[in-house]
Amino acid sequence: MKAGAIVIVGAGQAGGWAAATLRGRGYAGRIVLLGDEPHAPYERPPLSKAVLGGQAAPESTELFSLERLAELDITFRPGVAATRLWPERHQVETSTGAVLDYDKLILCTGGRPIVPALPGADAAVVHVLRTRDDALRLRARLGPGRRIVIAGGGWIGLEVAATARQAGCATTVLEQAPRLCARSVPPGVSAHLAALHAGQGVALRLNASLRAVHARPEGGCVVELADGSRLEADAVVLGVGMQANDALAREAGIACERGVLVDEYCRTSAPDVLAAGDVAVAAPAGGGPIRLESWQNAQDQGAAAALSALDAGQPYQPSGAGGSERYGAMGQIAGLPGRGARE
Repeated sequence: MKAGAIVIVGAGQAGGWAAATLRGRGYAGRIVLLGDEPHAPYERPPLSKAVLGGQAAPESTELFSLERLAELDITFRPGVAATRLWPERHQVETSTGAVLDYDKLILCTGGRPIVPALPGADAAVVHVLRTRDDALRLRARLGPGRRIVIAGGGWIGLEVAATARQAGCATTVLEQAPRLCARSVPPGVSAHLAALHAGQGVALRLNASLRAVHARPEGGCVVELADGSRLEADAVVLGVGMQANDALAREAGIACERGVLVDEYCRTSAPDVLAAGDVAVAAPAGGGPIRLESWQNAQDQGAAAALSALDAGQPYQPSGAGGSERYGAMGQIAGLPGRGARE
């Protein structure tokens, strides 16, 4: 590809690796990396563990420092989001009002936590965990004797539960399904996870879901469950899933289906627009569309999208590799088992 301009929208794991890969493969043109957070690109896995628990500084999660981005001659614009995209004109507008021309554009806009439409979900006592700032806000709520209620018994909810328990919090996990991590692991693994957390003193309530959060003026709240029961809490954490940030692509007429649809070369339905990471929906060989939410996929697919932008791409097949750490024990996932998979 001739030297021109490549704009990367999103400065997370996928966007950061896309930018670094472009330079690593000899691309000499202009690279603009837009990040809607005020921080240098960073890794998210430590947020629910070492950062939330206070064992690591937020800065330790940096993927690439500002100095390294400058060395790579990458124009990084922190705190700047893309607000409108014109694929036919090869232009993207930013939150500053600037309009950028591009030869290729890579969408790495990631996702955001799902916040259920229930009374009290917007109260200050209710938290999500996606960004460094989220982790710091929640960390201030943790401590011996604090009561933490976590809605969601998936990976992020259980990691937060482990960190809260290790901080001395009285921790309760609410899961509306009859078992933990039901969408990603078989029943035997769910049972192991339940035993692990219960053994550490986490109260697990399965087949349970939130109805409302009643914040108190003096602090804390009452958590009302769908069955009418109530729990006292100092903080509530929502870990009920993530939705793709695909509005920019959707409004530009790019094909989306719970994320931005891409082919095996990370190409979207719009010419010269690619996508990678948590926002991208790919179709693995022999399977239907899938959107993976893992740092490994974000890193690998970000690099793959960069190669495709250079017309040097290879077919990318997501591996499904991932991991989750709790109480010092690491659990690993490998592969993409189908619905008919057995233990």
